[in-house]
Amino acid sequence: MLDIVFNQEEAAKVYLLNTDADSELFDLAKETSNFTAKAEEIFFLPKENHESVVLAGLGDLADIDLEVLRRTAFKVAKTLKNHKIEAASLALPETNLDKEAVLAALSEGFLHSEYEFNLSKEAQEKEDKKLSIAFTDIKDEDKAADIVKQVRNIVEGIFITRDLTNTTSNILHPETLANKAKEYLEPLGVKVSVYDEKEMLDMGMEAAYAVGKGSDFKPRFILIEYYNDDSTDDITALVGKGICYDSGGYSIKSSSGMSTMQSDMGGAAAIIGAVYALAKNDVKTNVLGSITACENLISGCSYRVGDIIGSMSGKTIEVGNTDAEGRVSMADSMYYATKQDHVVEVIDIATLTGACISALGYEYTGAVTNNQDLLDRFKAASEEAGEKVWQLPVSKNFKEANKSKVADVTNLGSGGAGTVTAGLFISEFLADEKLPWLHLDIAGTSWLKSSEGYLPERATGVGVKGFYNYLAKK
Repeated sequence: MLDIVFNQEEAAKVYLLNTDADSELFDLAKETSNFTAKAEEIFFLPKENHESVVLAGLGDLADIDLEVLRRTAFKVAKTLKNHKIEAASLALPETNLDKEAVLAALSEGFLHSEYEFNLSKEAQEKEDKKLSIAFTDIKDEDKAADIVKQVRNIVEGIFITRDLTNTTSNILHPETLANKAKEYLEPLGVKVSVYDEKEMLDMGMEAAYAVGKGSDFKPRFILIEYYNDDSTDDITALVGKGICYDSGGYSIKSSSGMSTMQSDMGGAAAIIGAVYALAKNDVKTNVLGSITACENLISGCSYRVGDIIGSMSGKTIEVGNTDAEGRVSMADSMYYATKQDHVVEVIDIATLTGACISALGYEYTGAVTNNQDLLDRFKAASEEAGEKVWQLPVSKNFKEANKSKVADVTNLGSGGAGTVTAGLFISEFLADEKLPWLHLDIAGTSWLKSSEGYLPERATGVGVKGFYNYLAKK
């Protein structure tokens, strides 16, 4: 990964400027290119002997926040790489923010520039030169190094989530996902248990099995246990959607609708990446990850529209649409997690509904909850990390929309509000309906058609930073 060092004068110079900065270079940039130092604006001045200069705008001083710093640092790193500059230095900019937070945000932005998912032969053979960035005004180098190390570990968790979500389903199956969880987490002391389809049925996980039984690659239940806070028995449960490929089943999708469905396990990947970051940074918290990994395919034994299937909770589910499979597969992982002793709250994360994209686009994660305090605390932690969350309303009518005439619930809610009714379907499988619960629909935020700031095209890794911030600051 990109190297970040301290108090070394490297060749190229980077200046992070607000719109009121007083600088001869700023004046030169204004005259030659109409550079105004608006947020993320870049001016590159090449010089001989590799002493080039990059001016990067941060906007008005009062408007500079952590996200502006992340996005600007990302653009600076990309500019340096595009001009084949291997080393640069900069000082922390003038802001109204805590300097440690500024260092962390800038470091994160620089590190994001390293991510690429490309399996072409040319990309695999390309030899990238390492970029070194030096902060020149650091008084306590040990403390700064620790901050950068923690940020690097979080970014590694994000990259793991992106890689898992990007990996196509001819490579990544339910068992592969389980093995990857073990590969990433067990060396860090995290316990990862994997149960095959027979063991799942013995446990009563009929719903998840029904979704995945049509594939030759059978379902797996992945249980992740990171218990690292001896001061309390309280556990936060994280439940992730783990559909490794979604054809829609007999309610089949179009070809274009299937083209990105390797990403339908983005919720599960976010949990793996978040726990990796927590464990790598030795965060004192207790987390239980619960994932039922399945493929939703068509065969002679696939579940069908009209089926009535059981679940671990004992509730029965009428299948109104086999393409509403995520909520069905999560019914069992939700019940299992919330049935465990000492679980005091649960957050589920899922690429669940196209309706969420229609409502909130690709910028906001939709949220549904039964506990306002849990949502408020998580939202604050998530948005500090640059991940936006929008609360959706809950009503008695929305809850009633999941009722079935022939089973306990149907997976095809009626009356619109599809994101809300889908989330409320999952809440039907809380072992205790009063347990604080938060549902996150990342259908829009987990996968982008084109890059946006430091978020790349394809998988974004959303959820990792939100979970990390929330759990690290509890």
